[in-house]
Order: sequence, then C-alpha cells, then structure tokens
Amino acid sequence: MSKYESRVKLIPYPQENVYRNMSDLNNLARIRDRVPKSKIEEFIFDSDTVSLVVPPVGKVSIHIVERDAPKCVKFETVDSPMPFLLWVQILPVDENTSKMKITVQADVPFILQAMVSGPLQDSVDKVADALAQIPYE
Repeated sequence: MSKYESRVKLIPYPQENVYRNMSDLNNLARIRDRVPKSKIEEFIFDSDTVSLVVPPVGKVSIHIVERDAPKCVKFETVDSPMPFLLWVQILPVDENTSKMKITVQADVPFILQAMVSGPLQDSVDKVADALAQIPYE
C-alpha cells in the first residue's frame, strides 16, 4: 500500500462544524453547483456514500466506514479502478479555526507506482484545497 498525505489546511470554522458537515455526505448538496461538469460526469450521494464518474478514470464510489467525532472520518472505496482508503483528520486550532489533513492509502501495483504517484499526490492536494474552501456553517 502506498500512502499520500495532503498539506495541512487551515479552515476558518470550528472543528465541530467541519466534522458535522464531513460526516454526513448529504451536505454535498450545498456544493453540487460548484462541481465542474467537465471534470465530473455523475455526482450522486447519500449520508454515507458518494459516487462520481471522473473521465478518464471512470466510476469511483466511496463509503464512510468510520466516524470518530469530532476528529476523523474514514472512507473506503466501494467501486474504483484502484482500491483505496481515505481519511480526513480535523483538529482544533482555536475555538473558531480548525486544521485538516487528508491521507490516502492506495493499493498501487509496484509497476505503476512511478507513473501514478505524482498524479495521486496532486489529486489528494486538490481535494484538500477544495474541502478547505467549503463554508462549514
């Protein structure tokens, strides 16, 4: 298993707000309109699962497998070309600010590691950037 970690992102909202929003995927409805249709073809979710079709990767579905309030939400792939685990750690900085880091553990075949490590790291950082910009009210 290969491990990819995002940079730590500061979020100008309390830890509890961030956790509450990330631990219920129905909250993705608030950002649905911001998802570029050229990047994601399908975007379906419920409280525990999100599925999307990302050209040229294909369909990716992840499911929440663990909630550790208010500091961590863990996800696992249900449907993906490459199996992975993803967890979002949320820690308080002060009463109105928190910090977040995303970690992905992917089952990347050894022969593909050199080719996919850079794009995977870039994707993890982009997801962290996007999550840091959501209003967690």
